Parts: sequence; structure tokens; C-alpha cells
Amino acid sequence: MSFRTVTDQMQRGVSVPVAPQRIVSLVPSQTEWLFDLGLAERVVGVTKFCVHPAEARQTKTVVGGTKNFRFDVIDSLNPDLIIGNKEENDAAGIHQLAARYPVWMSDIITLQHAYAMMRQLAQLTDTVPRGEAHITSIQQSFPSLLLPPRRILYLIWKSPWMAVGANTFIHDVITTLGLHNAVSLPRYPELTDEAIRQLNPEVILLSSEPYPFRERHLAALEAIVPRARVMLVDGEMFSWYGSRLQPAAVYFRQLAAQLR
Repeated sequence: MSFRTVTDQMQRGVSVPVAPQRIVSLVPSQTEWLFDLGLAERVVGVTKFCVHPAEARQTKTVVGGTKNFRFDVIDSLNPDLIIGNKEENDAAGIHQLAARYPVWMSDIITLQHAYAMMRQLAQLTDTVPRGEAHITSIQQSFPSLLLPPRRILYLIWKSPWMAVGANTFIHDVITTLGLHNAVSLPRYPELTDEAIRQLNPEVILLSSEPYPFRERHLAALEAIVPRARVMLVDGEMFSWYGSRLQPAAVYFRQLAAQLR
């Protein structure tokens, strides 16, 4: 088997086989991208959270979650490439896997990082023409997607409230769409009710993941900021950095119509 050394998005040198044939994906959004590259036959393992496409969990071996890996199952699959992500995967688990297998890691904070990940995985798997066609289509759809410039608060958790701040992929998507993130703190700060009042957002977006916000949660936020419009949104559209970016373009157009 021939190998080539590549640099992943964490600036790690990784010796990867040419045209890997037994791929384990530890990241749901990247799993979907592999399938869209036409690599279904070469993906042998996925996580229990890899819900797109539906056939991923139905036809592939589930190797645990994104942070709790079943190492014995992964070993039984004898992968020649494992694909992970800095934020979504457990660092200690990745280190353990990297001692035995080629592990390519993404590190995605912006849309540009997402496009780079998609290109690099296409290059690693010799599916560049198909990958470029998808990427070009996505890139052409985003510049035209400017939403009304509302001041928004994007919440991902309850008890305590947790918001999306700067230096995150969701923040980059939000600002690319022309929205203004009310939270300037980095990452995912915890907020009190009073802190939310002080932020004074025009719109509060309640994500469907990782916390499963539902209609019953709207009233609590409406009581905290009565003047704000509180809406449920599909978290996959804002946070999945891969093939989901294609249907996201349609979703954001619908959201724009609601915010006008």
C-alpha cells in the first residue's frame, strides 16, 4: 500500500494511504460529506449521531459517540483512515487512535475552514471533481443570502442558558448571513436571565441541537425579553459544516422571509 504525508487542519502531519478503502468517520457532518462524495462503499464505521444520510447508521458499523469511542469495534474494522474534528471529538480518544491509525483532523471555525475541509477530504479520497461541483454550488448560494440586519441571540442550551459567541462556526454563519451576534464573548458563554436582558436582542434563535428546544421553551425567553422575537431554528442548518450547507441555503431564504 502506498502512503502520502498530508497536513490536516490541526497542522498535524498524517501519513495517509493513497485512495483509502476502509474509512471510519467520527463526525456526523463529515460522514454526510463522504457519502455525497460517492464513498459509501469505503466508509466502514460511523457514530451513533451520524443521522445523514439515513443509510449511514443502517448499513455501517456504529463505533460509539463523537466523544465515547468503542475502541474494540474500531479495531475490528481495521480502518486505514479515521476522520475526526478538534471540537467534536474527545482529544484523549483521538490521541489513542492516532497511535495506531492514520487520523485526519478538521478544525472548523469559519465557512472557509469548512470549504477547505471538504476539498481536502475530496483530495484524500481521489474524488476532487465531484467535491468541487458540490463546493462551487454551495459557495455560489451564500453570497446572495443576506438576511435583515437583526441583532440576534443564538441559544444552544438551557439551565444554564448557553449562547453562541465569537470564534465559532455558527457565529461565522450568522455574520455571513448579515445578522449581528449580540454576544461578543468567545465560544459558548453561560448567560443569566439578567445578562440576556442586558444584551437586548431583537431576535432570539433557539437551536434544535444540542439542546432540543421546543415550543414550550418560547415563553420563558419572551418573559425575559418581551420585545424580542423568539424563534425555533434547525440547528443542523447553522452548525453542520459539510453537505448540509446546500439545503441550508434554501432554509436561510425562508428564515429571511420570516425576519422581514
